[in-house]
Amino acid sequence: MDIILKNVKKKDFPVLKSLAKSLGFEIIEEKEKPYNPEFVQEILDAREELRQGKGTKMSIEDIDKLWK
Repeated sequence: MDIILKNVKKKDFPVLKSLAKSLGFEIIEEKEKPYNPEFVQEILDAREELRQGKGTKMSIEDIDKLWK
């Protein structure tokens, strides 16, 4: 059985870790990976272009034509 703890405060983590070790549990720490900075910049640039009016408006029909 797997148990996942989320939103554990840093001060509480050592206590939980020592308790788990004393009970013989296996501990696997997974750190969240940040988004790729290039991808984030691409999204931010696209949002700014939309704000500046550089986007293209498409109707549902236009989008439907792209599928075919």
